[in-house]
Order: sequence, then C-alpha cells, then structure tokens
Amino acid sequence: MLRIQSETPKDGAEVETLFDLAFAPGRTALSSYRLRDGVPPETALSLVARDEYDAVAGAIRYWRVRVGVAGSPALLLGPVAVHPTRQGEGLGALLIADSLERAAALGWTRVILVGDEPYYRRFGFTRDAGRALEYPPPTNPDRLLARALVPGALDGVAGIVRRWTDEGETGQA
Repeated sequence: MLRIQSETPKDGAEVETLFDLAFAPGRTALSSYRLRDGVPPETALSLVARDEYDAVAGAIRYWRVRVGVAGSPALLLGPVAVHPTRQGEGLGALLIADSLERAAALGWTRVILVGDEPYYRRFGFTRDAGRALEYPPPTNPDRLLARALVPGALDGVAGIVRRWTDEGETGQA
C-alpha cells in the first residue's frame, strides 16, 4: 500500500537521500540544478510516495522556470525517482501522471523536462514540442522535451529556459 502526498519540509532529507541514491550525489552539477538555484520547488506539485512502513518509496519535484525573451512561465519536471527496491511497480508513472493532473488543475499550461523521450512520450512529452526551446549547456538538446497541458500552450513559446527569478531581456522578472 502506497500513500501519495505533498512533500513537506520534514520529508526533505529523506527525499534528497532518495535522489542521491537514484542519480548519485554529482546530480547537483547538472544544468537543471542551475535553474533551481534559489528557487523553491512547487510545493503543490512536489509529491512523495510513502510505503506501508512510512518510508519514501518515490518522489517527484517541479520548479517554476521562464522561457524566452517574453519570460513565458512553465514548469520544469524533475527530478523524479523511485527507490531501487520499488522499481518496476509503476510508481514513477503514477507520480508523473498524478502530478501532471494537479499541475493542469492549478492552471499551469506547459511543462518541460530533460529526459528520455521513449519513456516520457506516454505522458505526452515530445522532442518536437520542445524543439523551439533552448536549455543551458551542457544538455543534449535531443533530451529536451515539452508538453502543453492545454492545446496551443507551446505555440510561439521559444528561446532559452531560465531560472524563474532571472530577468529577461525585456526586464520582466
């Protein structure tokens, strides 16, 4: 039996340990982490799955980002991780699907991630949808995926993905 619930501050250390286990401590050197610096995760979308022993079996986080000169708001999905002893049970898919539904219900219209298209395609993410986006290096552009949560939400959205708090060339925060 698993319980999916919003991540709370008391979950933080356990979630970070899971992310280190899944991705190795060097994960924070990735370009995605530069977009997260100084920006808190979206609490309504950052979820944990706890098992019958109350241990964190899986976790997912989202972060606000801006795209292009216009500073179009978007969500950055990730990281998402499942404890090695629980992999293959569909928990990662459950966390992704649940959180995307929550994001849409909260009024978010677009989501971006860096990942494997064959895996994330089943959730509606494609490289084609993210083709007009640029991601801070070093990132393989073929791994930059996007999904519109409402039809047309990615139309005309182009340019570099940047931190939520960074100002764009137009001076918008």
